[in-house]
Amino acid sequence: MMNDASRTIRVAAALIVDNEGCLLLVRKAGTRWFMQAGGKIEQGEDSLATLRRELYEEIGVTFEPGDPTYLGCFDAPAANETGQIVKAELFHLILTEASMPAAEIEEAIWVRPDAAEGLPLAPLTRNHVLRLARAM
Repeated sequence: MMNDASRTIRVAAALIVDNEGCLLLVRKAGTRWFMQAGGKIEQGEDSLATLRRELYEEIGVTFEPGDPTYLGCFDAPAANETGQIVKAELFHLILTEASMPAAEIEEAIWVRPDAAEGLPLAPLTRNHVLRLARAM
């Protein structure tokens, strides 16, 4: 039986919205779940450094040090790793555009938070991010 630490995946992710309040969601290749851009925090890396690396790799986005606002740490079942828990350091970022998906991202879409309800969403997105996006 695995302990909680071995079941936990630490990630940094971004609740990215545009000026119209639409949310950027991404879907990794070979999966069906839409989620926030971001990724696993590597050994010795802080969450903001992870976010910077992952957003550049996945959607070609860079940001200034003061741009992302820290929203908190949220836990949810992992979308693509059965039996794992995601512990996400979540940041808010306003963008007007993101480049074409790259790395493991197969699809990136802009969608209103209410319209996102009908999509196959990762638990973190469904349980936490949509509520936060609506409150902004």
